[in-house]
Amino acid sequence: MKKQNEEVPVGYVHSLETFGSVDGPGVRFLIFLTGCGMRCQYCHNPDTWKMSVGTPYTADELIQSAIKYRSYWGSKGGITVSGGDPLLQIDFLLDLCKKAKKENIHVTIDTSGNPFTRQEPYFGKFQELIQYVDLFLLDIKHIDDEKHKELTACSNENILDMARYLSDIGKPVWVRHVLVPEKTDDDDDLHKLRTFLDSLQNVEKVEVLSYHTLGVKKWRDMGMDYPLEGIDAPTQVRIANAKEILEK
Repeated sequence: MKKQNEEVPVGYVHSLETFGSVDGPGVRFLIFLTGCGMRCQYCHNPDTWKMSVGTPYTADELIQSAIKYRSYWGSKGGITVSGGDPLLQIDFLLDLCKKAKKENIHVTIDTSGNPFTRQEPYFGKFQELIQYVDLFLLDIKHIDDEKHKELTACSNENILDMARYLSDIGKPVWVRHVLVPEKTDDDDDLHKLRTFLDSLQNVEKVEVLSYHTLGVKKWRDMGMDYPLEGIDAPTQVRIANAKEILEK
């Protein structure tokens, strides 16, 4: 029973999608939270960076919205919480995932891993959170730390640490890698990433995602210069090469 003065966590939501089919198994109700600490040069949703721009929701409101579409999920579908990066809103995320599991809903979290730390109080909250999460979609932007900093303005050390931790506890993970010409498609780097993935025991699937320029207009609308101006989507040959290395 909730104490009289206990505050209900509020999450800030960018958007909702009722019939997602590529962010986890089956048909999924997608919740895109706002807030992201990374500044990926190819980000197609820079409008999610600031948490303050989101629409406030309680976990109960989102669960009730999601359940309306439960009949479409089948045996594999459920809820995927994405962003931005949902791990930035860990208090709300914990409340949401707890309540989803009470409804026997399959929960997937799509994250870059950037907010992860073993420092308290965050790590204790994360350890509790993972009890209610069935699957993580982990976006590894670059395996090389210096190139990762150039691409995202952040280190990847804590991201790889999160991957190792999830492996140690046996939590299922799908790894995603966005293939960007001149940035993330070097063969040596792809092989290094594959070697890292081979050291993990919990990777069920690896997905190579093709870079696209659909977010350029948002950058311009927000008055920002697009960092990858002039870089086109990867060729089918380079995509096939990356898939051969990473998805084996």
